[in-house]
Amino acid sequence: MIEIKVPELAESITEGTVASWLKQPGDHVEKGEAIVELETDKVNIEVPADESGTLDEQLAAEGDTVQVGQVIARLSSGSGGGTAIATKTKTEAATETAPAPAETKTEEVGEAKKVERREEHVASPGKGPIATPAARKLAREKGIDLSAIQTNDPIGRINVHDVTNHESKPAPAQAPQAPKAPAAAPQPAASGKDEERIKMTRRRQTIANRLVEVQQTAAMLTTFNEIDMSAVMALRKRRQEKFVKDNDVKLGFMSFFTKAAVAALKRMPYLNAEIQGNEIVLKKYYDIGIAVSAPDGLVVPVVREADRKNFGEIEKDILHLADKARNNKLGLSDLTGGTFTITNGGVFGSLLSTPILNGPQVAILGMHSIQLRPIAIDADTMENRPMMYVALSYDHRIVDGREAVTFLKHIKDMIEDPEQLLFEA
Repeated sequence: MIEIKVPELAESITEGTVASWLKQPGDHVEKGEAIVELETDKVNIEVPADESGTLDEQLAAEGDTVQVGQVIARLSSGSGGGTAIATKTKTEAATETAPAPAETKTEEVGEAKKVERREEHVASPGKGPIATPAARKLAREKGIDLSAIQTNDPIGRINVHDVTNHESKPAPAQAPQAPKAPAAAPQPAASGKDEERIKMTRRRQTIANRLVEVQQTAAMLTTFNEIDMSAVMALRKRRQEKFVKDNDVKLGFMSFFTKAAVAALKRMPYLNAEIQGNEIVLKKYYDIGIAVSAPDGLVVPVVREADRKNFGEIEKDILHLADKARNNKLGLSDLTGGTFTITNGGVFGSLLSTPILNGPQVAILGMHSIQLRPIAIDADTMENRPMMYVALSYDHRIVDGREAVTFLKHIKDMIEDPEQLLFEA
């Protein structure tokens, strides 16, 4: 028997949730083939089989919380095609090997014995139905009578999958009963409107807990500024065709803001830091997190060593990470270790917002929509310019207002004069 255990997930993650079983009892599994998908606080992980075999039983249901090292499934070793081969009885073996007058007669006898054994196991008052320990536990928790559960197992054994299927089937029609007391009936919402309850995913719960924790533990403030995007937009228009030809990716705004953020962080190092106890840890590397909206919630994959990469490399990294996020393919290594975060609510039409810190980082830059607004060029001239509001949220415990405002002013200056970025080390 081969045990499938919850693997080591990450240094700070000790448990996960069974998101979905990719194989069902009786399915043949090849070595390295995924059996179950686990949802953790950050990413989903597929657990593969260490050896080939047949999935014998599932020891956890979808939605269950499981711990690292916990056995969640068992495989029967060998290359058999299903549970029937792994669970043959001596009587079945004798039936298959004994001579018979005709092939059809042998099949009839074999099937009759299988049905007879199944009825015996299910209906025998002395023994009761056969079920795996996990199936018995699940049925007990859900108040389901094992004798009412149907199974396709050759010897009539009930497994977790059978219990789950039984639960999902509509209940049979019953004779009319006396009306129950009003207190026992489900109560409608006070408003009388339809409502739906949806259990929060583990990732959404983690996001919620961490955002609340940041607001409770950090002295968070936000400062704002606005940027004239005319120069960057003109530069992108002039260089886009050649940039795509050379890098096979479009030149977007994120690479400009990433390079500008790195340059500003070098001038204001306390924004590229974190607090550990009574110490401030200044980071001398620049791993920039880029917030991405994924199907299960916001994630922040990290562009590593952004200070050493050119515009093309940064754009490729962002595109690759965003694609992995939307397809739920991010690994833990993609999400850990960021030193500063950039989030762009402008892609959804946000004009102005206050970003929340991505702990344990102490600063986050928020970008917003570009809008044409009348801007005073001098005392006598007004022009419509493409303007963007930017916001910097920071932890006032180690970042003072002077540093935060100066940082944001550096961002503004470099975006409005993007040639400055060419001279930044």
